[in-house]
Amino acid sequence: MLFIRKFADALIHASATISSFALIAIMGVICADVIGRALGEPVYGAHDIITMVMVIVVFGAMPLCDRIGGHVAVDILESKFTATINKIIDVVVSLVGALFFGFVCYATWESAKISSMLNLSTNLLALEKAWFQYFICFFCVISSIGLVARGIELSFYSRDNRREIKEK
Repeated sequence: MLFIRKFADALIHASATISSFALIAIMGVICADVIGRALGEPVYGAHDIITMVMVIVVFGAMPLCDRIGGHVAVDILESKFTATINKIIDVVVSLVGALFFGFVCYATWESAKISSMLNLSTNLLALEKAWFQYFICFFCVISSIGLVARGIELSFYSRDNRREIKEK
């Protein structure tokens, strides 16, 4: 199990790093565009760049958000259930989340194939949309791996990595 957790954490770290660099790129483009607009020369295609790179920012940060427990959690009934029931619920939620990201990956992969076939691209810079859809698939796979690792840890080792991170 230690291998799965280390592998998942390495992938999560990589996706968060990619997402961070994408966010820095967006900030750079926005700053350049604002300064350029003030000087009468806005950045050509800034909207295309920002729109497509936001896909990388959002989906690249998703695995890290799950890893640290950053998603919205409604725990109104948690105190009413026993520890065993809460553990079962956490395991099921983790595995359903992994399945959800698997479905998103499949649907996006199919959409990317259509985008490639039709040569869909952005309006100004003609950035191919399929590449960004493949990024979504990549990040969804990482999210699924992280969720499966969490489900396994909860099932067999009674470890909740989210609680460990919050305690640090």
